[in-house]
Amino acid sequence: MTGPLRSAAWFAAPGKTGIMHRSWMRSEGLPDDSFEGRPVIGIANSWSELTPCNLHFRELAEHVKRGIWQAGGVPFEFPTTSAGESLIRPSAMILRNLIAMDLEETLRANPLDAVVLLAGCDKTTPAYLMGAASVDLPTLLITGGPMLNGKYRGTDIGSGTSIWRFTEQVRAGQMSAADLSEAESCMARSNGHCMTMGTASTMAILSEVLGMQLPGSADLPANDSRRKKLAHLAGRRIVDMVAEDLRPSTIMTRTAFENAIRANVAIGGSTNAVVHLLALAGRLGVDLKLDDFETLAADVPTLVDLMPSGRFLMEDFCYAGGLGALIERMGTLLDRDAVTVTGATIGENYAGAPTYNNEVIRELDTPVKPVGSGIAVLRGSLAPDGAVIKQSAASTELLVHRGRARVWDRVEDYLVEAENPDTDIDAADILVIRYAGPRGYPGMPEIANVALPKKLLQEGIRDMVRISDARMSGTSYGTVILHVAPEAANGGPLALVRDGDIISLDVPARQLDLEVGEEELAARRADWTPPAVEGTDRGYLKLFVEHVNGADTGADFDFLIGGSGAKVPRQAF
Repeated sequence: MTGPLRSAAWFAAPGKTGIMHRSWMRSEGLPDDSFEGRPVIGIANSWSELTPCNLHFRELAEHVKRGIWQAGGVPFEFPTTSAGESLIRPSAMILRNLIAMDLEETLRANPLDAVVLLAGCDKTTPAYLMGAASVDLPTLLITGGPMLNGKYRGTDIGSGTSIWRFTEQVRAGQMSAADLSEAESCMARSNGHCMTMGTASTMAILSEVLGMQLPGSADLPANDSRRKKLAHLAGRRIVDMVAEDLRPSTIMTRTAFENAIRANVAIGGSTNAVVHLLALAGRLGVDLKLDDFETLAADVPTLVDLMPSGRFLMEDFCYAGGLGALIERMGTLLDRDAVTVTGATIGENYAGAPTYNNEVIRELDTPVKPVGSGIAVLRGSLAPDGAVIKQSAASTELLVHRGRARVWDRVEDYLVEAENPDTDIDAADILVIRYAGPRGYPGMPEIANVALPKKLLQEGIRDMVRISDARMSGTSYGTVILHVAPEAANGGPLALVRDGDIISLDVPARQLDLEVGEEELAARRADWTPPAVEGTDRGYLKLFVEHVNGADTGADFDFLIGGSGAKVPRQAF
């Protein structure tokens, strides 16, 4: 690093300004030389008892501090807003942008030379990367790691995925409520985030592929003692990153994002990665578009056999060789010259990494799903700005389908109808759930994979085409078209669909069309008025609905595109 440390503007300031900054910090018992040329490292902690995935972060933070002190830095841990996906209503996605703002303002306003991020639960990881990218101080991420495999009656069960499966079995009369209760207690049996390839696991892996985590960080179980060692090493490494002036903008380049998109196909990753990577790229000024998720994935097969697209769980992935093994298996499908937080390239970090289980991590010529089965981007008269589908979790026979639209403006109303034993919903129908996008709900909740009607489940039906401007959990499965843009609340064509209209889906052709004439659509549009969104007349929700962008660009706020930078703010005294 050339020039003085950023923190010197606070602690080395002359006169009363420097005295003010140093004297209050001395109340924390710091030695005098703590303020003499040592890099000051922030530790952003998304710990919260309302975010159970991140509950072990206080202990991890202590190991980060040890590494920072050992390398000659001075650590300061601080909290931010946190978001527990399993509890927050209506959607933790509402808080992603708030967490990013919280972190950005904290980093810029304080005497920090670098930051270590502790994140794990679905939205905390992209939110922290977005906030840190906007300031562009040297940054290193540590995710909390996945839970141990769930164990139920001699079988492995996965968070999220098994919930959807078991609740369907109960509604179909194939599983008792007592058995479901037993399974519930067997599912989340350790610290950590979801152990399926849901959004948390996906974003952990992709953040390591982006170069923002130390090698081996993404897949190691939360309760494995080696994660504490990694936290310690992260504390050491971040001090060196200050000296090297190694910043997120140097690491998360267009090349890194291309690698992440390709890796997401290989792992059978969450569709939520689309909105998070688009938003993160926007903070960095990286030119990334929705169609990149189609074109960059065209020659990549799915190699990791994990739920919900496959059979295994994150603990199995780790023991099979983890991300290092996958990166070696992918070979030239990744640009191996991309720089990472280690200072070395991604190719150098994982060179020679072995695979220990060829069932969990497949070879290129024996994939779980073939080339062309990743996330597909659909366009057409129903989604002129795009929509996505996770092909690896869909039913092959439904990828080309033409059916009658059954439409609900409120998911709650659909769920009532789904329990009706006399419902006239047919298996060939297409379920449309709208006004559930970024503005419409608000927050774009994970409701697109609505449960099928009980009547049809009892008849043995296990999948139907579902279309929504909402998201779905990365732990989910089914033939679900998501993120339809423009969303209904913004007057997109989805708002004009009526019960009985014919919708045509052709995933191989990447088409999603509403078979209604232009004249009729124009008449419907003339009669359309956007529904009021409850609870958005004040506070953060008002800000959210007034400034959130569409899913096709990442659902970030329009005033947060680009970054604020790390320039030292004006002093007040």
